[in-house]
Amino acid sequence: MRVLLVEDEKNLSAAVCKLLEKERITVDPVYTGNDGLDWALSTEYDAIILDVMLPGMDGFSVLRALRKEKVSTPVLMLTARTALEDRLTGLDSGADYYLPKPFESAELISCLHAITRRGNRAPMMSLSFGDITLEQKDGKLKNTEKAQEVKLGAKEYQLMEIFLRNPAQILAKETLQDRVWGLESDAEYNNLEVYVSFLRKKLSFIGSRVKIKATRGIGYSLEEEA
Repeated sequence: MRVLLVEDEKNLSAAVCKLLEKERITVDPVYTGNDGLDWALSTEYDAIILDVMLPGMDGFSVLRALRKEKVSTPVLMLTARTALEDRLTGLDSGADYYLPKPFESAELISCLHAITRRGNRAPMMSLSFGDITLEQKDGKLKNTEKAQEVKLGAKEYQLMEIFLRNPAQILAKETLQDRVWGLESDAEYNNLEVYVSFLRKKLSFIGSRVKIKATRGIGYSLEEEA
């Protein structure tokens, strides 16, 4: 499952990201309403967690703009505003659920799973390309032809998920760095190279024809050898 988190409180955003990653949910955090709208319109998500009080463009406006553009992605409103009028505004704008702050971690996860089950499509539980499949339920990378499998760590899983959502496309190093380590991360680019190396070894371990190809000076792509 892939989730867009639109929350301007960076400490809360970081905490929610950590919580979702433990559940093997890939999360893209953004911090303004305008960025939230741009990302939601340009990227396919299984769900959106959307705060109401946001800089630039409030959450209600973001939600109405998405529904106007026929984006049917399930939306969980996450906000400190608990008045009945605010809850009704959110639901009338097209929200699937309204969760007030503070909230329990288990409640957030439960609500997220509930709205994705109710959505127009089921959340993607596995991704496949060539002879490999990545399973969300157990975090394993599997060779479907040889019945070989290997467990991936959290960052390995996030990186492989991005590759599998964009097979045979060259992904810039900056894009991969931002998606896995975050827009505010101080991680060095050699972290990316190290994790690409880990994934290459695990692809080799399960005997896959799929390889991670480096394009010098640009980035990496997931390719299938003949």
